[in-house]
Amino acid sequence: MLDAVVVGAGPNGLTAAVELARRGFSVALFEARDTVGGGARTEELTLPGFRHDPCSAAHPLAINSPAFRALPLERYGLTWLHADLPMAHPFPDGRAAVLARSVAETAASFGPRDAGTYRRLVEPFLPKWDTLARDFMSLPLTALPRDPVTLARFGLAGLPPAALLLRRFRDERARTLFAGLVAHVMAPLSGFATGAVGLVFALAAHARGWPVAAGGSQAISDALAGYLTDLGGAIHTDYEVKRLDDLPPARSYIFDTSPTALARIAGLGNYYQDYRYGPGVFKIDYALDGPVPWTAPEARRAGTVQIGADSTEIGTALRAAAREGRAPDRPFMITVQPSVVDPGRAPEGKHVFWAYAHVPSGWTGDLTEVMERQLERFAPGFRDRVLARATAGPAELAARNANYVGGDIGTGAVSGLQVMLRPKLSLFPYSTPHSAVFICSSATPPGPGVHGMSGHNAAKAVWRRLRQS
Repeated sequence: MLDAVVVGAGPNGLTAAVELARRGFSVALFEARDTVGGGARTEELTLPGFRHDPCSAAHPLAINSPAFRALPLERYGLTWLHADLPMAHPFPDGRAAVLARSVAETAASFGPRDAGTYRRLVEPFLPKWDTLARDFMSLPLTALPRDPVTLARFGLAGLPPAALLLRRFRDERARTLFAGLVAHVMAPLSGFATGAVGLVFALAAHARGWPVAAGGSQAISDALAGYLTDLGGAIHTDYEVKRLDDLPPARSYIFDTSPTALARIAGLGNYYQDYRYGPGVFKIDYALDGPVPWTAPEARRAGTVQIGADSTEIGTALRAAAREGRAPDRPFMITVQPSVVDPGRAPEGKHVFWAYAHVPSGWTGDLTEVMERQLERFAPGFRDRVLARATAGPAELAARNANYVGGDIGTGAVSGLQVMLRPKLSLFPYSTPHSAVFICSSATPPGPGVHGMSGHNAAKAVWRRLRQS
């Protein structure tokens, strides 16, 4: 009998398996797709020689993850590549605000009226970032806070809605960039704790940047899989699990799946019936004949580029997708241009480019024209660079990754109490009514992103149980 069986080989499932194998437990991992990766994969989606990331592409949370930083992933081929700027937010007039490694450079891009405000907002947390990140990403009850005072100060700044935090800034450049940071988790700006989302992304950039993985996001998953194999763990791909009886006997089962899938497979009935999924996304991967012709020079140097003319436009787009059930006319977009820093991702002189916008859950339309019209506002002539495109709406994304219910790449709405208390209102979110079954996906704290901390936290709950039995 195995000590642990993990279902789903996304970053969290892989991390959970590694953490258990490191502690001497026997582990087997089962993945429905033909390769490991989940939301961290790399494929040729458009033309030969163009290597795209179907989901995650830039990794501010991965490089800052306490779980990943404790693992020897560099020995297994993971290399981080940094663009000159972690992120840029261009405006239609050709100017841009930036999120740079330097707090001073970032503040200067906002203009003199907001530079001091921004420094006062982030600088108190930076010297204690590593401890804060561990405390923030380990909650709830997987570890006692190492610095409860700093965590409490962070909570006072971040728990109110982002809309209130934006009022600290006097000019639109700072408000717009920060609103874009919050929009990465597809949460309306009026939501609980959305200020914390923006602060985490900003602090992560200042601490270690927003890199891409050399060769593509698959390198993260392959490094975790390689380490797991060396630890004696077994990986089985092309193995779809429909019920617990499909799996070998084990003392524990850990699911890197949506709560909906877990309930179906483990026979938990309506246990997760109140769990809410968020908006979907419409994503386009591009093969380009040259770099994106951004009007703002800063955007040409950035790995990630946010698209939204101002904070009002961003807020309107988020409400349309999350609350009004319609696709936005001028969508907020997150774009990543990996080949700016990783030229091997495309043939010589060519580029890969990635963009997505928020749409309602399960939306079935085609947003290509609307997204490209929005891109042309900030990069005139963009369409002339397009060699090929691969589009994926909510249905296609859910078909590629069953965790993306309705196209929700966060595996659950990041709103209300579900920002922190997911997937249930419980002090033990990784446990289920079945004493041997656990959940470790992005539906558990600390939530979406390629960071492995949900898997790390769930593994703690599992090994404590295994040692007690």
